[in-house]
Amino acid sequence: MDDPVIRENLKRIEYNIRNAAAKRPSNREVKVLLATKTVPVERILFAADLGYTLIGENRVPELLSKYDALCGRTDMHLIGHLQTNKVKSVVGKVSLIESVDSARLAREIDRASAALGIISDVLVEINIGKEESKGGIMPEEADPFFAEISEFGHLRPVGIMTMAPRCDVKSDYNKYFNKTYRIFLDISQKYLYNIIEPVLSMGMSESYEEAVAEGATEIRLGSAVFGARTYP
Repeated sequence: MDDPVIRENLKRIEYNIRNAAAKRPSNREVKVLLATKTVPVERILFAADLGYTLIGENRVPELLSKYDALCGRTDMHLIGHLQTNKVKSVVGKVSLIESVDSARLAREIDRASAALGIISDVLVEINIGKEESKGGIMPEEADPFFAEISEFGHLRPVGIMTMAPRCDVKSDYNKYFNKTYRIFLDISQKYLYNIIEPVLSMGMSESYEEAVAEGATEIRLGSAVFGARTYP
């Protein structure tokens, strides 16, 4: 199949990333994660054939429904909220859980990983805007939280994820991403010094250029790649 929408969108995104990267504080590569909620497998595989094999699903049932078709052809992350009662369904199937936001969830991932004899990589979600409607730990809790979960034997924190508040003016995103980047630098020095490439996942379709400029190593793009979607 050929999907001209995806093809052209990815070309535009590549151009925008190159421009934004000129302003960033490091020369680290920026990875594009395709947020594939509601996206049919065929469109995901088309993007993968273009070289965009890093994908993220928000919901466990949808991830599991696509798993057999995508396993081996994509690198799958869980990017949405993970309930503790669904941890066993995900551990061992994704290479990264991007949304750890409580010690209770981290312990459950650690237990499920131990049962399989593996170590699960995770990102700690930071609620950088301190919004009641969003998950994530508060920015001031990042240091003690990393100190706690770094002691677990079958869970490995490899970085930070954040979702900035919705901003009407695009430049307003920069202050949230810059603050997250500074937390990331501090955490990397204290707790991630043995991680070759720590992950800073921030920036979505409406804000990825600002995130790249402020030091993101991964951006999560859905509608910017696949076009507007209708969510059930």
